[in-house]
Amino acid sequence: MSKKLFNEFDTVSDKAWKQKIQVDLKGADYNDTLIWNTSEDINVKPFYHINDFEDQPFLEVASNTWSICETIFVFDVEKSNKKALNAIKKGAESIYFIVPNKDVSIELLIKDIDSSTTPLYFELQFLDLEYTKKLTAISGVSVLTDTVGNLAKSGNWFNNLQDDFSILSNIISTNNNSLSVDLSLYQNAGATIIQQLAYSLAHANEYLNYFKNNLNSKITFKVSVGTNYFFEIAKLRALRVLWKTLATEYNILEECHIIATPTKRNKTVYDYNTNMLRTTTECMSAILGGANTICNLPYDAIYHKNNEFGERISRNQLLVLKHESYFNIVENASDGAYYIESLTQQLAEKALTLFKDIELNGGFLKQLKEGQIQKKIKESAAKEQASFDCGEITLLGTNKHPNKDDRMKNELELYPFLKTNTRKTLIEPILEKRLAETIEQNRLKTE
Repeated sequence: MSKKLFNEFDTVSDKAWKQKIQVDLKGADYNDTLIWNTSEDINVKPFYHINDFEDQPFLEVASNTWSICETIFVFDVEKSNKKALNAIKKGAESIYFIVPNKDVSIELLIKDIDSSTTPLYFELQFLDLEYTKKLTAISGVSVLTDTVGNLAKSGNWFNNLQDDFSILSNIISTNNNSLSVDLSLYQNAGATIIQQLAYSLAHANEYLNYFKNNLNSKITFKVSVGTNYFFEIAKLRALRVLWKTLATEYNILEECHIIATPTKRNKTVYDYNTNMLRTTTECMSAILGGANTICNLPYDAIYHKNNEFGERISRNQLLVLKHESYFNIVENASDGAYYIESLTQQLAEKALTLFKDIELNGGFLKQLKEGQIQKKIKESAAKEQASFDCGEITLLGTNKHPNKDDRMKNELELYPFLKTNTRKTLIEPILEKRLAETIEQNRLKTE
């Protein structure tokens, strides 16, 4: 055939589609019936058309091939080393170590691991220049240092503002993969997607203001992915767009690395197997959104100690997505999807507006110290909690179709609820809390 198949058909304008829909509605109002408003104040339409992008082109959101990552909290060095080697043998392509203190032996921890072929990420729960220098001297190692993130999460600097930034400056001068921004904290605490994006951008801007044009480090964003499938895809795409916009202003490296993990906010103790369904779709959003590294969350992570079964299942979920569902074959699969393109643009625009407002009012650190960021997140979290409590947000097996015979009291190896310790802090910390906590606590009391 000399003509392409689609040339046989006339194009249909968005106006023609809307007229057809209006006829089918038989008098019902199009806007009231089919358009719904989200917590991000975005109107979601029943259909999207290429005409929606006449005034602005599709966004170019580059992504790389994604890797399967295993997260290991280093409690016992030798056991953690064996766990990492086993994970690599079973399909993990990178390892994310969480190191609690500087007594952890680097040599023993990475023994027999070839970091040139298996990238290693280190999240240090302390700030020590000499320890970090030892790590950054190893090829294939990235030390994710986020002093502002530690302040937001714990309420205190590691030492103090001046010392923390001075040490960070020395770390970055020796390794170009050492700066990170943890926006998973904001998601797990109940922030909206727009808040997550704006706060992470303002968070990163504190580093840029300090380093000015002398920053050669490639920044890493640690992201938690929620259950709103298409919005989460758009969130990761918007994050790249926003970072590129900010980096351009400082004339620094526009590329960023995104490490994504499923959120803890919607995970449940009861009917825990549904957590596997949640983490699967969340990992899919991360992949299609262009995350570079995916660390899955075991289905029982909130109430069980680390265990081989839960970790194997979470790793296998990613292996199935990559090698059986072919999520590694097509790059940028979400490019050109009108709905996702529209969401990406709207999220980026609204987040940029909020970011500018934060900067106009003194910046992220100032608003953290004044409690404004904490207040806004609490307000968003309270609205989401109210929607869950009244049934507008559904968690299957918890507030919808619960199994009343389910017993979990004897299964709790970890305390799965928000716990606070009274201590002196410089600012009010941002606290993570799951939606199902109150329901679960009440059920546990009556078992």
